[in-house]
Formats: sequence, C-alpha cells, structure tokens
Amino acid sequence: MVTIEEISDCWNQIGAEGDRSCDQLKQMTHCHNCPVFAKSGSLLLEREVPSEYIQEWTNTIAERGSALSLRSTEEMLSLILFRLGNEQFAISVRSLQEVIRLARIHTLPHRSNSLFLGLTSIRGEILLCASLREFLNLEPAASSGREQMLVVGTTQRKWVFPVDEVYGIHRYPLREIQDPPVVLLKTNSAYTQGIVNWNDQKVNYLNAELLIDTLDRRLL
Repeated sequence: MVTIEEISDCWNQIGAEGDRSCDQLKQMTHCHNCPVFAKSGSLLLEREVPSEYIQEWTNTIAERGSALSLRSTEEMLSLILFRLGNEQFAISVRSLQEVIRLARIHTLPHRSNSLFLGLTSIRGEILLCASLREFLNLEPAASSGREQMLVVGTTQRKWVFPVDEVYGIHRYPLREIQDPPVVLLKTNSAYTQGIVNWNDQKVNYLNAELLIDTLDRRLL
C-alpha cells in the first residue's frame, strides 16, 4: 500500500496549480482531465492511514460517544412554567392536559366563591374551575393581557386554573431540582416539591397531584 509521500502531486508543481510547464496541460486544458491526476486521486483514497490519525479519531469518537451517552441516560423533567400574581410556578407536563385561552366561567349559586370559581366549558366538556392564586394565598397582580387557563389532572379528573401568564415548557435535569427553602410560605411549602431556576428567578415546582387531591376533598 502506497504512502502519501509516494503519490505524485504534479498538478501543484508543473500543472494548473504550479508553473504550468507540463507539456500535457494544453491538451488536457486542466489537470482535472488528466489520467495522472485521476490515478493519484485513487491512490490517495487507497493509501495507508497514519496510526496517529486513527488514534486521534478513535479518541474523538469515544469522547463524543461518552457525552451523548451521558445526555441520553440523564433523567430529565419537563415542566410548564407560569405566573400567578408576582410569583413564578411550574408543574410537570405529565399533569398538564392543555393550555387554553381564557374561557367564560359560570358561577354556581351558593357554591362559587374566591376559591371555587365555578364551571367552564372546554369543547363541550364541563370542568371545575378554581383559583390557584387564592388557594396559595398570593397577592393579585394587575392584568397583563396575557392571561390563560391550565387544564390540569387526569382524563377522568380535571381542574381548570386561570393563570396570569404562561412561559411555555422547559426541560430540567433532575439533578438541577433544588429542595424548597425552609423560609417558604407555609401554604406554598406543602405543595412545593422543588425549586428550579428560570431567567435568574426561582420557580416553585408544585405537586399537581397533591393540589388536585386537596381541591377534591375541600370542594367536592
């Protein structure tokens, strides 16, 4: 097997890329049309690969493979981030059915209050609607015009929560979920299972299943 030193590169010496003194150049017009150039190209493809080159690429592929393996095996958590009043919250997308525009809420005589808002119809399905802001004892904020509703729960058991703003779905490695601080408000602490960072802000990661269970017991 030839080495790269044994392969002629006459095109760089006397050919189109050199001093153009090759007596075949005028006839061939360009070195690309010359059989010597074609043969050299074939020899380049068949040449012996230097051991240092093989080792370099072996190391590179191994490093990339390790990084990809780490990313693929690391457990991730997908959260929907939203705002209530002046605070940011998140719940797992596994508990999220959908995000919808504000819909009309129908109050129920002698039942509706600041926590249980009433009923709302989502594509013909009548769902219970509650105020998470009231449930978590949060101060209200001025309307931003970006209010939406979260449909949270399971197929058989859903609640609708109006929120002041939705920031979308974000993914976090489980190792980045922080423990709730001790100073967290007592009302929030029972339902906060972790803290995540978003835009240099602390976001309360809520336990949606516990929220639903508590609302069911308290209001139904």
